[in-house]
Amino acid sequence: MIIDPPFTLSQPARQCAALVLTSPHSGRRYNAGFLAQARLDAQSLRRSEDSFVEELFAAGPSLGIPLLAAEFPRAWCDANREPWELDPAMFCDSLPDYANTTSPRVAAGLGTVARIVGAGEAIYGKKLRFADAKSRIDTCWRPFHEALAQLIEDTVARFGHCLVLDCHSMPTPLGRMAARADVVLGDGHGTSCGAAWSDFVEAALGGQGYHVRRNDPYAGGFITRHYGRPREGVQVLQLELARSLYMQERQFTRGPQFGATQERMSTLLAGLVEAVQLWGAAGPDMRAAAAE
Repeated sequence: MIIDPPFTLSQPARQCAALVLTSPHSGRRYNAGFLAQARLDAQSLRRSEDSFVEELFAAGPSLGIPLLAAEFPRAWCDANREPWELDPAMFCDSLPDYANTTSPRVAAGLGTVARIVGAGEAIYGKKLRFADAKSRIDTCWRPFHEALAQLIEDTVARFGHCLVLDCHSMPTPLGRMAARADVVLGDGHGTSCGAAWSDFVEAALGGQGYHVRRNDPYAGGFITRHYGRPREGVQVLQLELARSLYMQERQFTRGPQFGATQERMSTLLAGLVEAVQLWGAAGPDMRAAAAE
């Protein structure tokens, strides 16, 4: 049961800025083999999906920056986890010693091979074999991260630094809280991305009328933690956009605001491209930027 190709890499004719886009959770290729294994139907499995996020940021290549998007669904294999975050209770055979079986994500049922969908429903009616998880990691997780690592390496080699914007969406219930957030930016509490870039993106989105929160409740996943090395010139910032802003969540369809939200994300990207070209690895001086 191989999902081929595991990702789509949309490259610009010429990369013009030290900026890379990722969308690790927007994949929606639910193959027959997966559906045969699962106790849930395809519609229920989609509750873990960041639907259409790669489309919201599709302007990236036309602006001169690459966009890496997973084709495989998050419920099949989660590219924003360590490669071996696995729940031993899901498997009929033993796991190797190198598996991380005690992470908070595994405990929540959302490891590299998830036990539940976002709504909390169990995906499988019977236990899997470790060989099944290994196949998913080898054919989906590894190629995705090999491509991302190469993009970062090439960008650093060309520009001397790299800013990765890791694009996600979040379910509406968060947006219905008293202090409603339209966007949550995750920079690992300042460990994966310099404050200047987080401040810049927060100000840009706030200027578009969005209510932005930082690191609450999403501080970033494996991609931010693993690749974010600000002192080495690699910044990684996770962006979570409320799904109510662009889609009909129950129907998994684009909503009436989709076009407007897509345009706003394109505006954000255009501003980021300009800022990255102007300010370089250190990030924008917000006082100087405000004075211009």
